Amino acid sequence: MNLKILVATHKEYWLPTEEVYLPIHVGCKERVHSGCIGDNTGDNISAKNANYCELTGLYWAWKNLDCDYMGLCHYRRYFGHKNYFEGTEKLKQKIFQRSDYEKLLQNNDIILPVQRRYYIETVRSQYEHAHSARDLEEIENIISLRSPEYLRSFRAVMNRRRLHLWNMFVMKKSMVDSYCKWLFDILFTYENWMDDNGLSDKKWRLFGFISERLLDIWIFDKGFKVAEADVVMLENVNWIKKGSDFLRRKLFGNPKGN
Repeated sequence: MNLKILVATHKEYWLPTEEVYLPIHVGCKERVHSGCIGDNTGDNISAKNANYCELTGLYWAWKNLDCDYMGLCHYRRYFGHKNYFEGTEKLKQKIFQRSDYEKLLQNNDIILPVQRRYYIETVRSQYEHAHSARDLEEIENIISLRSPEYLRSFRAVMNRRRLHLWNMFVMKKSMVDSYCKWLFDILFTYENWMDDNGLSDKKWRLFGFISERLLDIWIFDKGFKVAEADVVMLENVNWIKKGSDFLRRKLFGNPKGN
């Protein structure tokens, strides 16, 4: 199986050495980080990284990488085995190897992270509280014009209370090609709409956040068989701060819209 898992990174950091992983320096301008390739070669959108984050790496791989299966993870987040507050060195040992991916892909179409559940929010209301309601309104308008067959799936996912985060996945490259063609058409259309309407306040990581929702919409529409895997996080998450930020946005909104 010709499988490549992109590891999106933007700084010097520990990286797995197994050949299945392909580190890519996203938003690369000049010097490539050690052990990485840059997303600024060939057909690329590297200059859009501030708003598209890891998607500039995904775009590069879509246009320039030849393989049978492809995935995307992050320099501090990897698919892996179940883990509980372990030290960094032990966590590194939990990261999936090639055989783990091959086993899951034998009977599934796609590998995704275990879903985040929003017990008191829908996917739509969570995004509106964390970012801007306008984004989803315009994305829905774009889908209705450019790919109306996805409207039912859009509305179904928006009304759910669970979501696969971080734009992480593994699937056939042919599926990646189909997804990226649909995804970037929508995102570029929204970006052009913002430019045409003189909106210079494109929020940091805006299109990365939107695409997390679009991935689930695309998968829901296609009816793919999904295998969920745990995520190994190499950096501590401040869950108290995340929880307090969530409640603040829920109660008082997000005046910055970012």
